[in-house]
Amino acid sequence: MKTVLAVLLLAGFAIHTKAQTADDDLDAKYATNLVQPGIVAPDFTMNTPDGKPLSLSSLKGKTVVLDFWASWCPDCRKDAPEVVRLYNEYHSDKVEFVGVSMDTNVEAWQKAIKQYGISYPQVSELKKFKETDISKAYGVQWIPSMVVVSPEGKILLSTVQYQKVEKLLKELK
Repeated sequence: MKTVLAVLLLAGFAIHTKAQTADDDLDAKYATNLVQPGIVAPDFTMNTPDGKPLSLSSLKGKTVVLDFWASWCPDCRKDAPEVVRLYNEYHSDKVEFVGVSMDTNVEAWQKAIKQYGISYPQVSELKKFKETDISKAYGVQWIPSMVVVSPEGKILLSTVQYQKVEKLLKELK
């Protein structure tokens, strides 16, 4: 198992640090403060839109894709159909997606969930983006951002590009 994890961490690190120009790699501009591959993912417990708590630790044993987004974010709305596609393609008993919303308005958040057909679990602190504990814990300074957590609870990938998440999920399949 340690060998598999080492290979995954190396793959995630290679994806995260792939040499590209800043013009080509949005991570070089917007993902520099995100949690880094290899570290233990900060645990959290937040509420779903209907007020039920969900924690990252409850998903241990699965690869977890954390999708940091908000209904008011133009880039998030542009990427939402692609993230839903990734969920539909890769969700299984071994892979879970969790939307981490930076919304402050539960009605706007619920409307966007419905509008984009998001069926994976959603959580939020319902606080302003920069004031959330989750954005501080994960180093999220730009949305959309995505973080992939290994079944053992370690960061595999942090990115602002869903395409990199898709590449990693293909490799893990």
